[in-house]
Amino acid sequence: MTKGTLLYEGKAKRVYETKDKDCFIVSYKTDATAFDGKKKGSIEGKDRVNNLMSARLFEVLEEKGIETHFVKVLEEHEMVVKRLEIIPVEVIVRNVAAGGMAKKLGLKEGTPLGKPVVEYCLKSDELSDPMINEDHIEVLELADKEEIQTIRKMALKINQVLKAFFLERELNLVDFKLEFGRYQGRVILGDEISPDTCRLWDLKSGERLDKDRFRRDLGAVEESYLEVLKRVTGMIN
Repeated sequence: MTKGTLLYEGKAKRVYETKDKDCFIVSYKTDATAFDGKKKGSIEGKDRVNNLMSARLFEVLEEKGIETHFVKVLEEHEMVVKRLEIIPVEVIVRNVAAGGMAKKLGLKEGTPLGKPVVEYCLKSDELSDPMINEDHIEVLELADKEEIQTIRKMALKINQVLKAFFLERELNLVDFKLEFGRYQGRVILGDEISPDTCRLWDLKSGERLDKDRFRRDLGAVEESYLEVLKRVTGMIN
């Protein structure tokens, strides 16, 4: 399958048309941004890590009955995906207080939450991705009530599956971001699952092995991404 016209270029990936009207090619980038694009940089090898890790985790979820947009890996930094009508809502699932949630609620980072917390943000660079609730989603006609219920149910099931998967690899799934879209009348999982979109802490040491190393200038960013890829896929290099 070959790339056609470039349809979209975002902060982390490019999306191309293909000859198959039902499929796109997603090409991951090494570019890295944080704080609404105020901080910019590059993480060597991030394109490969995010692509291969996402592919593996999509396979894990598919095995558990969760439909995703993943079709196949094309190159180490590219995959073929189903053509989705993206629902412009970011879904965040939190298991441990960290980042913005800890700051807003006055919680110490690392505080375990009594239950998974589901949050929603409007995908809008102009508005800096404001937090919204289920009523907002319905009123703005981003998704109907049934779709919202499906998204929440899927997000919690995904969390359950991924928490167990990462735990076996001595990783604590602190929180993560998901995106969903419509495909042939169904809501399915899209986007990616990677160190860019997940907070992953080493289970024993608590060391951060995710994009926070870039955000907070902690160093060893590339090494941390590779370590997560190794634990998720078994790949050494």
